Amino acid sequence: MIFKGTATALITPFKDGRLDIDAYDRLLDFQLEGGVDAVVALGTTGEPATLTEEERAIIISRTVKKLKGKLKIIVGCGSNNTRVAAFECKRAEDMGADATLVVTPYYNKCTQEGLFEHYRAICEASSLPVICYNVPSRTGVNILPSTFGRLIKEVKGVVGIKEASGNIQQIAKCVAEAKDAAVYSGDDGITVPVMALGGVGVISVASNIFPRQVAKMTSLCLSGDFPSAAKLQLELMPAVDALFSEVNPIPVKYAASRLGFGDGSVRLPLTPLSGEHRVLVDKILSSAELH
Repeated sequence: MIFKGTATALITPFKDGRLDIDAYDRLLDFQLEGGVDAVVALGTTGEPATLTEEERAIIISRTVKKLKGKLKIIVGCGSNNTRVAAFECKRAEDMGADATLVVTPYYNKCTQEGLFEHYRAICEASSLPVICYNVPSRTGVNILPSTFGRLIKEVKGVVGIKEASGNIQQIAKCVAEAKDAAVYSGDDGITVPVMALGGVGVISVASNIFPRQVAKMTSLCLSGDFPSAAKLQLELMPAVDALFSEVNPIPVKYAASRLGFGDGSVRLPLTPLSGEHRVLVDKILSSAELH
């Protein structure tokens, strides 16, 4: 199992349209100090679709340089082209990552058999453990629990799933299929329910801003103290709502900029956070205990 607890799906800070590496380094330090268990570089929150190949390599290199041996380093390597996803996984391996997060193919929607063959081909190209990423609201493709179970049984290298379908019944079925594999919540708003069903953690957007709180919540779950974890989940809900008031990662990048991590900008086709939602995020930050 790659990690238990909290992995932060990192933003990629920008300044004047370019990577802000100083801000990224400070964000990594903030995560380490906050007690998270792992980080995900170049996941959806990191805007890899609008980064150049050189920029993606820089992000991987900086993450490994700063955190190797301190936190588990997971790199997002998804593509709707299986060969590209396999290449990205091999590059992440060569650069020192500990695992990869691979979203289902998107746009050219495939069957469940296509999903199986996609992940099998990727695992044959790299020795890194693979966490499948199921987010049908973005991709239009849903990994059925039975397909996840088949992958666990038949494909060496698939070690877990980030489940962001939002369907608790489906997530419960994934847990039942998981055996020794890991099921991670892909939605900050349902982390405790997922862990109560047997999930082992969360890949979190909110922990960019609230690493200590999210890490404490998952730690409480892992220790079996679900009442305390549920209390913390409910306390975090206004922040989670604010951080998803527009399409991710628009709000979280604005929030991060308020903490000094980049200028808050996103790349087209994403657009800056609207004024009314800036007020909402500012209110959450002003009332939150961030350190």
